[in-house]
Amino acid sequence: MEAVRAAASRGSAVPNILSIAGSDPSGGAGIQADIKSISANGGYALAVVTALTAQNTRGVTGVHTPPVDFLRQQLDAVAQDIVLDAVKIGMLGSADVARCIGSWLEQVRPAVVVLDPVMVATSGARLLDDDAVRAVLDLAARASLVTPNIPELAVLVGAEPAASWQEALQQGRELTDRLGTAVLVKGGHLPVPRCPDALILPPDGRGGSPDALVFDGRRVATTNTHGTGCSFSSAIATRRAVTGDWGAAVREAKAWLEQALASSDLLRVGQGSGPVHHFHGLPDARHHRLFTDLAWHDTADIRREILDLPFVTALTDGVLPAADFAFYLQQDALYLREYSGILARAAALAPTESEQLFWLRCATSCLETEAELHRSWLDVATGARSGEGGPGPVTRAYCDHLAATSARGSYAELVAAVLPCFWLYATVGDYVREHVLQEGSAEQAVHPYGAWIATYADPAFAAATAEARRIADRAHREGSSAERDAMLTAFRWSAAYERDFFDAPRARRGHAAPPQGADLREDAVLP
Repeated sequence: MEAVRAAASRGSAVPNILSIAGSDPSGGAGIQADIKSISANGGYALAVVTALTAQNTRGVTGVHTPPVDFLRQQLDAVAQDIVLDAVKIGMLGSADVARCIGSWLEQVRPAVVVLDPVMVATSGARLLDDDAVRAVLDLAARASLVTPNIPELAVLVGAEPAASWQEALQQGRELTDRLGTAVLVKGGHLPVPRCPDALILPPDGRGGSPDALVFDGRRVATTNTHGTGCSFSSAIATRRAVTGDWGAAVREAKAWLEQALASSDLLRVGQGSGPVHHFHGLPDARHHRLFTDLAWHDTADIRREILDLPFVTALTDGVLPAADFAFYLQQDALYLREYSGILARAAALAPTESEQLFWLRCATSCLETEAELHRSWLDVATGARSGEGGPGPVTRAYCDHLAATSARGSYAELVAAVLPCFWLYATVGDYVREHVLQEGSAEQAVHPYGAWIATYADPAFAAATAEARRIADRAHREGSSAERDAMLTAFRWSAAYERDFFDAPRARRGHAAPPQGADLREDAVLP
């Protein structure tokens, strides 16, 4: 209680967060990861070492545990001088270490204690014997929150690892009932497409089941996961000390960790499972990434929506109505006429002769090659002419967006705005070709749109797309902070219009919502 009153009296001071854990000399896990995580999430990091390890990104080769008396000496030295707003406990290693920390907690009673029970190796091997597990359970009963992964949760409740999210939730509730403390069930080890976590709070005393607050999350495609559990738990401890709310702490720490995982490819640490990027949120940290990496991540939701559109699925299956296909080609031909002018404007703004020539070649291609292909398809396949009718609302809105971006006069922003027409068009084409058609197959010969789909494989278009991406990365690298932000916004707007363009044939029949790109906020860039 004394610690609680002391912490409360500190007002808005940066919270002091103590990590009690093992040392990882490679810097990705343990104390080193905790210090980075605490610092990145707004806390002042303190550290007491429970064990010294010899390890790198490929594994642990040795562990040295200092005497327990010296561990207690470290803990007392910190607590006697510094108000602790939260404590995060990680690697313990033995029952004696767990009992030592438990005794210290009983005496000091920190306001917030988060226990990340490091008990099972990535390989699935148990790291603690039964006596140590019992000591960890006793320690967990003194914690405010326990954050086991799926195998560790199973050890704590004495069961087999959960095979489903519902089974994991049930085990989490069982552990909360036993301990009387909050449990965070983490879904990262489950074979499911998403990555949910659930905060299970202790029973309310009215006989009901423990409450569960579920936080959905995307599964980040990366092998750089070393120290993820350490980083997450220390981030939660820090955000709890800052916000005073468990739900907010988990939500904010989870969002931070997702970005730390997504940004991990910026680091080049070791030959095994690399660490997350703890300081991805520092000023300009995103700007050190390639623009194309940022833009690809920021528009993942739009790409999923495009590939799920009825137009794309029907085109892939060869059941797309001819009228829809004709309308799409007609609008595409009208769009390309104005797009060629936008590309010519990019050429005029380009800083180098090579980029000027590139955009001019692309502008010419729009008029002489791609537009002619669409007109030919319209004439031969549908009997309609591309000149019939005017641009639809999506076509007009897309072109207006490009024209407005062009008028603002920023070359970098304009490059970002025109890139989705290359990149997302190629992405759809690759998806259709790879999932349905095999070049030269009998299926391609009978597919009603097979010959047109085959044009996506044009090597010249693939090369142009790659060059446009390289130009965008260079412009982002050399641009100002404001230009970089504007590039991401412009790219997302254009990506949204690409989605709406593919959906326009259906929308014109009144079977879809109005164009979504027009309603998108100008600042709608993913965090």
